Order: sequence, then structure tokens, then C-alpha cells
Amino acid sequence: GMAWVAFFMSIAWIGVFSYYMVLWAEIIGATLGIPTVVMGLVFLAAGTSVPDLLSSMIVAQHGQGDMAVSSSIGSNIFDVLVGLPLPWMLYNMIKSKPVTVVSGTTLPLSIGMLMAMLVAVISTIALMNWTMYKSMAYVMFAMYAVFLGVSLWTADWNCA
Repeated sequence: GMAWVAFFMSIAWIGVFSYYMVLWAEIIGATLGIPTVVMGLVFLAAGTSVPDLLSSMIVAQHGQGDMAVSSSIGSNIFDVLVGLPLPWMLYNMIKSKPVTVVSGTTLPLSIGMLMAMLVAVISTIALMNWTMYKSMAYVMFAMYAVFLGVSLWTADWNCA
């Protein structure tokens, strides 16, 4: 009964807030001369990952590191395999035209870096005997800094 209403209302509010988060990121980026791809890569990605961060922290504090990692990986796979194609499919059905990926020139590099980071993360975890230590966090922060640096360096700063 009411639980379903609350659930769907929560989803609706998440949709409303997500719409405005993207809109405001575009406006702020345009105002400051920051390309939308950079706003998405840095600010929207970080903002939408906060729930993953919080849930991973909670389960990790309860000694369930496997659940923390699984949740994060599952969330990102869901984003790529459902969160991207579903709106594209709906847009295509409504507008009868495909979605164009504006940053298509750097897309192969981004995908290559994603694959390299995945291999690096798995290798790091394996080298640490599948146990999470503080040093692993520093390695992962460093990998994120490399990813961010390369992404910002290759972004088209003239399209803001």
C-alpha cells in the first residue's frame, strides 16, 4: 500500500532533483567557462557517487568489505548498462532520432582509461591479498587523480 507510494514518490523526487542538478551544473559551467563534459566528469560524477560512498562506508564498518566493493561495482555497471541506454532509447522513441555523443573524439581514450583503471584496481586488490588496507585507498586516489588529470587535459575547453 503506502510503502509503494512512498517508494515511487522517492523515485520521482530523485528524478526532479537530478534534472535540476544537471541543469544547474550546465548553467554554472557556462557561467564559469567550464565545458559540460568537465562538469559531468568532475561534479556530477562526484555528486551522484555520494550515495555509493555512504553505503560502502556503512557496510565496510560492519566488516563486509565484499559487499562494499560489490555495491560500488554493481552500481557502476547498472549506470553504464541501464542508466545510459534507457534514456537514450526513450529519447529515440519520442524524438525518432539518435542521441549524439558530443565528446565522441575523446570517448575511445576515456573507455581505454576505464579499462586500464579496472585492470589496475583488480591488480591492486590482488597484490594486497584481497584485503583492503589504508594504502590501497591511497593507490586508488592516485589512480583517480591520473584519470581526472588525463580527462581534463584532453577535454575540449573551447566548447564551453
